[in-house]
Amino acid sequence: MERVKFTAMKDGDKEDYDFLTEHEVEYTKGTAARLLDAMVSLDEGLSGYQITRLGHSLQSATRAERDGADTDWVVAALLHDIGDIYAPYNHDEYAATILRPFVREQVTWVVEKHGDFQLVYYGAHVGADPDKRDAYKGHPYFDDCATFCERWDQSSFDPDYDTLALSHFAGRVEEVFARAPYDPDVIRAGERVALHRVDK
Repeated sequence: MERVKFTAMKDGDKEDYDFLTEHEVEYTKGTAARLLDAMVSLDEGLSGYQITRLGHSLQSATRAERDGADTDWVVAALLHDIGDIYAPYNHDEYAATILRPFVREQVTWVVEKHGDFQLVYYGAHVGADPDKRDAYKGHPYFDDCATFCERWDQSSFDPDYDTLALSHFAGRVEEVFARAPYDPDVIRAGERVALHRVDK
């Protein structure tokens, strides 16, 4: 069998869907590689900063790694703005959706909300609410998102920073996207893992 028999999903049979499931499972094994390829496109995206969006993403991940953050945090820092390519008005939600099946709930929440939290730095200059993050006060992951933004996101636009290459992070990305999706032992709903700041 090279293709399904149906032209409308309701006409498919078990043989068709077993065939498709096998192909879809095989396709998911290439997710990490496709994401790493997409990261390269950030080099051609939004301009005006002193570094490219890829440079910003790499610098964020480098800072996270140097802070002693675990793999979930480092990969999230790397991919947190990947949505800039296809979803510029909700890039944070887009990135969180990609990560959600494979990382802790805590990390997904931080990535999903980081756009609102970042407004504290520039909202007043563009007519947006710089205190938008206050809507989440009392949330268990509030401080984590504030720390993510302060230490890894807003500070990662420095052309002189010693930033690690995309190839350095490839193994971590492959590790995360090789996990079984929505594994409760990975998602760890309600649990917090420190961002592990390294004091110098």
